[in-house]
Amino acid sequence: MTHTFCHLAAGWGSRTLATLMTSMLLVSLVHAAPGAHGPDGEHLAAPGAASSPSGLARLPDGSVNVPKTAQRRMAIRTVLAPLSEAAVTIELPGRVIMDPNASGRVQALHGGRIEPGPKGLPLAGQAVRRGEVLAYVRHHADPFALGAQQAQLAELRAQQQLAQQRAKRLEGLEGTVPHKEIEAARTEARSLAERERSIANSLQAREPLVAPVNGVIARADLAVGQVVESRELLFEVVDPGRMLVEATTADATLASRVAGASLLGVPNVTLRLVGASRSLRDGVLPLTFAMSASQPGMALPVALGQPVTVVAQSTQRVQGVVLPAQAVVRNPANEPVVWIKSGAERFIPQPVQFQPLDATTVVVTRGLGADNRVVVQGAPLIAQIR
Repeated sequence: MTHTFCHLAAGWGSRTLATLMTSMLLVSLVHAAPGAHGPDGEHLAAPGAASSPSGLARLPDGSVNVPKTAQRRMAIRTVLAPLSEAAVTIELPGRVIMDPNASGRVQALHGGRIEPGPKGLPLAGQAVRRGEVLAYVRHHADPFALGAQQAQLAELRAQQQLAQQRAKRLEGLEGTVPHKEIEAARTEARSLAERERSIANSLQAREPLVAPVNGVIARADLAVGQVVESRELLFEVVDPGRMLVEATTADATLASRVAGASLLGVPNVTLRLVGASRSLRDGVLPLTFAMSASQPGMALPVALGQPVTVVAQSTQRVQGVVLPAQAVVRNPANEPVVWIKSGAERFIPQPVQFQPLDATTVVVTRGLGADNRVVVQGAPLIAQIR
């Protein structure tokens, strides 16, 4: 074979031979392009991967062939991933709670039957103003107490009539009867009238349920005619722009090391540590974070009681590769991987270890080298190619 190659080279001439050698060098450079090596310098391309098909296909070694036209349609973007330092992050379970200074609950002081307010019964999500009447609670006494009140009311009415008549008689004898007796009769008549009015109002009393703060109705479990008990929770009013997140941790020193925080999967929301409890609750310590939206006045994209994951950034630093969160996908074995571009149309899945930095960014701590060209946009589409 060597003899044949030399014979052909002698026949082609020096120019043709130089062109052939240049082409072979370019092919070798393609297979040794940046991104084809792992974090320890190992070659990621399999020996038999050169015979890849021309269309979209997953190769036997697990890599994927994506033609240039398909890359443009899929909007695939890659970057050379440099090593850098980022803050160490810790994921904490939490839930959204109301801000006690911007939210409130509406409860009935006494039991009774629900009656609609001036605008009817409010619905969940409806905006209300502080002091607005939401509903009424019509109080009803038991039959024995009601009978006693009605008997007392009848007795007071009779006493009031007698007092008014006596006051009129004394007023007719003014001049012969001391003035103090006339004033005493008038005072007694007014007192009996007030007592009668008070008891009469108590028989038809209803308690107004008013909104404690400005906000929206987060909870409303009422219907017209419903009978409620004393201290039963009827409405919850929250300010959609002011809510808190309560996270839990078993590390009592974590609060002193928190430099910042965010919600996993909830962009445009930042967290600020308000304080940490010094008392264990169910074996963990609660941490309270105040939420703020990226735009002032914008409603927070969370609901009261929603479970969330808090990504707390520590003051400690870790070395790794910072990438968008969408760059990390899952392989069929449910392992986190990133896609490395090893050639013009070839992409290799590389298993990695990572930590989330915030809602949209992660840091890869193991699995990537300094010269890897990583797919940062379109990685989920590449992972779906079969």
